[in-house]
Amino acid sequence: MQRRQPASLTTLPQYAEMDNMEERIDANELLAALCARLQANYIYPAVAAEICANLGLHAQAGEYADIDEGELLGLALTMHLQEVNHDEHLWVRWHAEALPEEDAQLRLNPEWQAAHRMEAALDNHGVHKLERLGGNIGYLALHYLHRPEWGGETVGAALSCLAETNALILDLRQCGGGYPGMAALVCSYFFGEKPRLIASIYWRDDDTTQQFWTLPVVPGRRYGDKPLFVLTGKGTFSAGEMLAHVLKSQGRATLIGAQTDGGAHPGASYRLTPHFEAFIPIGRTIDPQTGGDWEGKGITPNVTVPAEQALETAHALALWAILEHAMPPANEVEERYLEEVRGLVAKM
Repeated sequence: MQRRQPASLTTLPQYAEMDNMEERIDANELLAALCARLQANYIYPAVAAEICANLGLHAQAGEYADIDEGELLGLALTMHLQEVNHDEHLWVRWHAEALPEEDAQLRLNPEWQAAHRMEAALDNHGVHKLERLGGNIGYLALHYLHRPEWGGETVGAALSCLAETNALILDLRQCGGGYPGMAALVCSYFFGEKPRLIASIYWRDDDTTQQFWTLPVVPGRRYGDKPLFVLTGKGTFSAGEMLAHVLKSQGRATLIGAQTDGGAHPGASYRLTPHFEAFIPIGRTIDPQTGGDWEGKGITPNVTVPAEQALETAHALALWAILEHAMPPANEVEERYLEEVRGLVAKM
C-alpha cells in the first residue's frame, strides 16, 4: 500500500524544464512500457485492458505529443489512468534523477530500499506528534505507516510512552498510506495477546493470499481496553484506512472525523523508463468479517464532524468516557483527578 499521488492540475507548482535530461521524452515508449506493466500486474486484468484502451484514445488525440515537462506528463497520465475506475493507488511519477535499473519491483532493489529507509528515518517512522492532553488523555499523530522492521521500535516506544494515560486519541487524518504489517503492529497494542486476523491481501502477481495478524508479543506495553478514539479525514488513505477500519469494525475504537476516500488496492512501484515510475495496484484487501473491502467507498466514522473539529470532539468524548466508567474514588488522588476531568468537561 502506498501514498496516492495528486490528481489535479490546479495543485501543482511550476515545473522544471527537461533541458537537463539526456533525451527528450518518448511518449510512445513510455505508454508502451506502462501498458505492458498494467496488463502484466494490475489486480484486475480486464480493467487493465480498459485503462490501456483509454490511454490509447488520449494518445491518438495528440494529448501527450507536446508535453515536454516530466512532472506534467506524469500528472496527465495519472489523471487518465484513474478515469476508468478511479483507483487512486494508480499513478505515474517523473524523477529528475535516473531510477535504479530494475526489471522487478523497485522495492526489491537495494538502492531503492536504502533511499526509502533514510526517508522513513527522516520522517521519524511516521510519528509526528505525541502529547498528553488535559485529563490524562494521550494523543499520537501518525502520518505514515512505514515498514515495521524499520519503524516498529519507534512506533512501539511512542505507544508505550502513552500507556499510563486513561484514554487515547490516535490521529490518522494525515496518514496517507504505508505497510499493512505496521497496521498489524499498531493494532497489536490495542488487543490482547491472542493473535487476531485483521486483514488478508490477495496478490495477483504470485496468485497468493497473505494474512495479517496481531502479535502475541509487542515491544513495550500494550494499551489494554481503555477508551480509544481514532481521527479520520480525506488525508486518511490506504494502510491508514486499514488501521482505522480494523479498530472500528472489530469494536475496539470510536472513529471521529470525516469520511475517507477509499483505497484498498495495495501495489508496487515499477521503472517504466529511466526517469518514470509507475505505482500499480497488484493486490486487493479482504476484510475477514465481510470478505469485502473499502475500495471507492471509504471508511465512515462513528461520529461525523469536519476533520478540523475531530480532535476537539474526541477530547470531549474521551473525558466523558472516563467519567462514565469511573468508580467511586478510592483515595484523595483519584478524587482530585476526577475533579480535574469534571472541570475540563464543564469548560467544553
